[in-house]
Amino acid sequence: MDNDVSAGSGITTVVGRLALGVTLLAFGLGTTEVIDGVTAADAVSIAQYVGGIALFLAGLLALRDRDAATGTAYPVLGALWFTWAVRAGDSGNSAGLFLLLFALVALSLTLAGGDQLGQATYGLLFVALVLLAIARFADSDVLTTAGGWVAVAAGAVAWYAATAASAHWPTALPRRAAGRGVTATG
Repeated sequence: MDNDVSAGSGITTVVGRLALGVTLLAFGLGTTEVIDGVTAADAVSIAQYVGGIALFLAGLLALRDRDAATGTAYPVLGALWFTWAVRAGDSGNSAGLFLLLFALVALSLTLAGGDQLGQATYGLLFVALVLLAIARFADSDVLTTAGGWVAVAAGAVAWYAATAASAHWPTALPRRAAGRGVTATG
């Protein structure tokens, strides 16, 4: 199993993934309201400072290190988290539109490629934001809860990716042969 990921093992990437993971976990758990008395509004400070400012700065450092993928993703996500935190009081269709636009950014990051854990994080973030946007438009508590749980999953993947890079745990799925009896050479 491959323990290194060239585009995901630098300290800037680890810091950014930790910031994204913590933000998504706080946002997702608050959205699900699974912890008594904790709501998405309680994640505003984390979203503003950890998801917004720290992620933005990690992205700028990645750009300085010529890491285009991380240097693109983190500043954009940081700006979006900061904006969400500042506009957290928005409700209804306005919030739904913001979440939908945020989802399109997550989709772009997913399709841009990169390592498997990064794509999984961005893909889950995309699904969470689409569910949350639809929930805002439809005023659906069920979709809000579902979107929150998908955000929790995205946060867990981001956290694992950061921890795995730091602890030298596996960060890629093993490749399998094409079929029974087929062996790979190389």
